[in-house]
Amino acid sequence: MIRRVPAKHRNARIAREKDTEALLRLGLLLFVGLGLTCGFVYAGRQHFAALRFGYETETLRRERDQLSEQQRRLILQREEAASPGKLEQAAKRLGMQPLQAAQIDPLRQAANSAKDNATIQSKDNTAKPNTKPGTKTIRKVPAPVLTKPSGKKPI
Repeated sequence: MIRRVPAKHRNARIAREKDTEALLRLGLLLFVGLGLTCGFVYAGRQHFAALRFGYETETLRRERDQLSEQQRRLILQREEAASPGKLEQAAKRLGMQPLQAAQIDPLRQAANSAKDNATIQSKDNTAKPNTKPGTKTIRKVPAPVLTKPSGKKPI
């Protein structure tokens, strides 16, 4: 290989021109790249937020289903406790007695109440002449019936 330039020959300094268009292209490329990157990051956050809300919605849906099932069970228990058979058993535990036929007949009740009012008025008139006619005087206050609580809790 042949050398055309001597080894001790110094090259002249070359002055480079500044390319302003290249700097503008690089700045524009950087700006577009940052915008694109920010868009991807924003879309990623939105995607993961949507996933999180989806899981939360599913959890809340399961909880709602459990609560509605519990509500159905409680309504069923309430209806069962309010059934006539259960109410009759609870009334017997409290010392109540079944309804008598005489308590239902309205004609008999009217006759009994008129007879009771007449006897009360006659007793009142003989006992206290100072009282106004038609007023009732209670002679004896009935004592409340105390029952022993059972071991079972009433519903």
